[in-house]
Amino acid sequence: MRLVHFAPVLAAGIAALTALPASADVEARIGDKFQKKLEKTYGVREADILKSSLVKRMEQELGKTGNKAARIVLTIEDAAPNRPTFEQVSDKPGLDPIRSISVGGAKVSGVAYDASGAEIGACSYDWYETDITQELGVTTWTDAHSVFARFAKRCAAKLG
Repeated sequence: MRLVHFAPVLAAGIAALTALPASADVEARIGDKFQKKLEKTYGVREADILKSSLVKRMEQELGKTGNKAARIVLTIEDAAPNRPTFEQVSDKPGLDPIRSISVGGAKVSGVAYDASGAEIGACSYDWYETDITQELGVTTWTDAHSVFARFAKRCAAKLG
């Protein structure tokens, strides 16, 4: 008998879940010029750290706003670390991974596609700190992560 009382609630819950937009497949890539910079200066292992951070931010924002895209391809065109990367510290022992600090930032772009593969929107954003006295870089990629968060919020709002 109690099941009868819960039936409307259960039906409403199922309806709400089916009304949610499908999650887009989010993919992050590294731009060609930045790939060369990673290989030469920052270390290629940094690519995975940056890509996973960007994808996570984008998925979080899409979850908040919904979207019309079936697939989103994001490209990290450039990034500058706030602290030396593992590769930089290995190459230049005078760098201190804790006390050495720099202005950071990033440049990101993205293209969204619908289920048929047609492009439905594009976004881009870049920002770099210009004043070392304003630098709060706690981690290697603090400013880049901030750029990813701002980019994801703006891009998700545009696609939503």
